[in-house]
Amino acid sequence: MYQTLQISHAEAQKMIAGIQAEVERDRKAAAVAVTDSHGELVAFLRMDGCQLLPVSIAINKAFTAARTWQESGEIGKASRQGGFPMTNHGDLRYTGWAGGFPIVHDGRVIGAIGVSGLDEERESSLARMAIDLIR
Repeated sequence: MYQTLQISHAEAQKMIAGIQAEVERDRKAAAVAVTDSHGELVAFLRMDGCQLLPVSIAINKAFTAARTWQESGEIGKASRQGGFPMTNHGDLRYTGWAGGFPIVHDGRVIGAIGVSGLDEERESSLARMAIDLIR
């Protein structure tokens, strides 16, 4: 029998709440997506004032991180440096923008998080902080 662990909804909500508190403190808005290990949505938040474009981008960042087991920004760098178009991944949801991170537990990806609507450095730091909340 093959068994897998997945991020729970409670853990996903804890991560989202942590990011929400930080972003609201800065008087900004963002979209936050948490997926399972397959890249399918578990929880999502579009904060008041967040535009529409970051919605799909946050979801796609988490999808990319879950499916590749790598940070979405690293996938983008490899694509640009290696001349390997993102479309070659076979799914248009793959993205190379930073801000998507796999969530790893005991060496296995149990989910992923994607943050969008801010600058990439801030998105990445918030995603890392959120992952630390459930460790």
